Amino acid sequence: MEPFADRLTKAAEAPADREKTASRLPAELAIVVPTFNESRNVPLLVEALRTALGDIRWEVVFVDDNSPDGTAHRARALALEDYRVRVVHRFDRRGLASACVEGILATSAPYVAVMDGDMQHDETILRDMLARLRRGDVDLVVGSRYVEGGGMGDWTRQRIAMSRFATTLANTLTKTAIGDPMSGFFMLTREAFMGSLPGLSSVGFKILLDIAASSPTPLRVAEVPFTFRTRQHGESKLDGLVLWEYLQLLLDKMIGHVVPIRFVSFALVGGSGVVVHFLVLTVVLQTLLALFGAADEDRWFAIAQGVATLVATSSNFFLNNILTYNDQRLKGQRLWWGWLTFNIVCGIGLFANVGIARWLYQRHNYLVLSALAGVAVTTVWNYSMSSLFTWRKRR
Repeated sequence: MEPFADRLTKAAEAPADREKTASRLPAELAIVVPTFNESRNVPLLVEALRTALGDIRWEVVFVDDNSPDGTAHRARALALEDYRVRVVHRFDRRGLASACVEGILATSAPYVAVMDGDMQHDETILRDMLARLRRGDVDLVVGSRYVEGGGMGDWTRQRIAMSRFATTLANTLTKTAIGDPMSGFFMLTREAFMGSLPGLSSVGFKILLDIAASSPTPLRVAEVPFTFRTRQHGESKLDGLVLWEYLQLLLDKMIGHVVPIRFVSFALVGGSGVVVHFLVLTVVLQTLLALFGAADEDRWFAIAQGVATLVATSSNFFLNNILTYNDQRLKGQRLWWGWLTFNIVCGIGLFANVGIARWLYQRHNYLVLSALAGVAVTTVWNYSMSSLFTWRKRR
């Protein structure tokens, strides 16, 4: 059989067949692009990659979270014209970090880059990043805004300050110094990613920080400068949840091996529910007393307690839906069915709370200990059961 190297040489010597032969070879570089509502930017990015990468064997993997603007459909149409375009269409799943992980696992390329689909990352430096990795002395090349030659584009001073503060926090977790660990533009070897894979949290949007902090050994890092560009089409996906998701990732890296980060978030939301409960209880009770007098105070207290419990439980449900289970967020009819099941679960938990606290108090007379034990059991119950019945993952 003719050696593989000889076949490649003949292909190179036959220009007419070069493109046909190249299409049979595996991609050396895969660019993973998580998308949501980027249908107008997808063709622009593909054309930019064609120009920037030239004769490099590459492919682009769009990982789309079922965008309502038809991003996945637009990418599939391009894939019919160019074999280098691929699509991973996710349904009922959300999250930038998890999308990046699925995209990297969907390709066999030995080198993998991650970049945004909004044209804010400079695709022209991909060739330099790949050349740096090919030398074999680094595992990860980061497109950096903070090294000499890089820039933040038209970012406001407030956003730049927040980014630098987040960078300082991030560097406390990584085992190696990275000038821009918050960057969403980087390239790494397959081996480096697979080494980090078992420890990945896939929480939030900063997958680079997750990979660097999850690596069993410090990654060898190089940085290439680039200037953040202005978004071409669509709207930024960064919202008020970004900071929360970032804090979740930091907490998961610090204590996630001891306590699941979802449970921590669930407990924090539960703490806010206590504040809501007492606030509503006070307002409703005082209002009833002012309107009807204190002659039947026990009755008014019972009513106020019921209203406060319903409002606090509902507050916990909606906050958990936004914060704790953002990647499984319920919408439409499922939202109201979820609210009902959450109230049922918490109602049962309330009976467990009272029962356990009363049992301990009767036997040991430790008021605080009995109360805390009841709260702890109820929190675990509510978290476990709501995960099964309210925010259960659909197959």
